[in-house]
Amino acid sequence: MTVRLTPDHICTMLARLRETGPLVQCLTNTVVTNFTANVLLALGAAPAMADVPTEAGQFARIASGVLINVGTPHAEQRVAMVEAASAAQEAGTPWVLDPVAVGVLPVRTALASELLSYAPTAIRGNASEVIALAGLGAGGRGVDAIDSPESALAAAGRLASVHGSVVAVSGAVDLITDGIDVIRIGNGHPYLTLVTGGGCALGAVTAAFLAVDGDRMAATAAATAVYTVAAEIAAAGACGPGSFAFAFLDALGSVDAEIIRSRVAIS
Repeated sequence: MTVRLTPDHICTMLARLRETGPLVQCLTNTVVTNFTANVLLALGAAPAMADVPTEAGQFARIASGVLINVGTPHAEQRVAMVEAASAAQEAGTPWVLDPVAVGVLPVRTALASELLSYAPTAIRGNASEVIALAGLGAGGRGVDAIDSPESALAAAGRLASVHGSVVAVSGAVDLITDGIDVIRIGNGHPYLTLVTGGGCALGAVTAAFLAVDGDRMAATAAATAVYTVAAEIAAAGACGPGSFAFAFLDALGSVDAEIIRSRVAIS
């Protein structure tokens, strides 16, 4: 595998993100809106929860990056998501598709399939969602995966090759591929799975990193690395998932080059 990511590259991207404060438009599910906005703010990006039809497309053209998360796809939001994806593709705005619970339920599955036609810059989901999105499985147990990231590698590679996207598969060891190379990030903590928005907010962080670096695979992997390293730091001082959620925001705000270089696990 060609080396596509180093700790120094991650540090450079993180510094650039904090210097530029990319504006990230989030069309996301109602359960995670507040947490996602706070995660972006803690990291140094600027959130904008602009998901109204007509405005959504206009905003996607001026945003630095866009997240489309299909977790609670109400009718009006579905219109806005297609509008934003189309506008982002036309304007060259990097955008991330998070196919929450795709394969399990018909409305979101059809929506995600339609959104794929607008060539997402990155796709981020758990293993079962990625397998279902590629048409190779029926999905997980609601929003929970029943497959491992390694078992989703072929599906991720297929999505990447067909749609020109980078695909990030979350799990104990996160897997990122462009259909050719594979990067694995071995950081993180189980508390992320016990906080509402722990996975969804990573899609927004991925959009922020894509906004500051043209190497889409490296940027997607760097977002995962910074996010999961911060989770480790937060978990070390937390008493449980509640205190972890607060500590995680603090960790995202304080994670720096020294911490990244000493803790990141790339393979």
